[in-house]
Amino acid sequence: MALTKKTSKKATAEKDSKEVAKPKASTKQVSSAFAGTLLHPHVTEKAATLASQGVYVFVVNKKATRIDVGAAVKAIYGVQPKSVRVINMDGKSVRFGRFNGRRSDWKKAMVTLPKGATIDVHQGV
Repeated sequence: MALTKKTSKKATAEKDSKEVAKPKASTKQVSSAFAGTLLHPHVTEKAATLASQGVYVFVVNKKATRIDVGAAVKAIYGVQPKSVRVINMDGKSVRFGRFNGRRSDWKKAMVTLPKGATIDVHQGV
């Protein structure tokens, strides 16, 4: 009888480890092609003002084109953008003690949505 208890504990331990290893399914699946296009929303006062007018600002991948950004917004948020503007931003010059340095260059996209359409920029990215 002691042997059956050990095997049953072992079997339950294996079941528990399998359940932990299994990732939970997210509510929204995004294609891997669009996952790295929109990095995060660009949160500034100016971006908040533009969001009230239906223009949303995102930091995007350096290699992303305006077509990629529009497709990613459609896939992630379910809204077809009216227009997409893409801007290459230069990194700022900074100092680290007596040494001069430079922050990385980055790209931002301004996405205009049709009238009446809104998105929650903090969801999905």
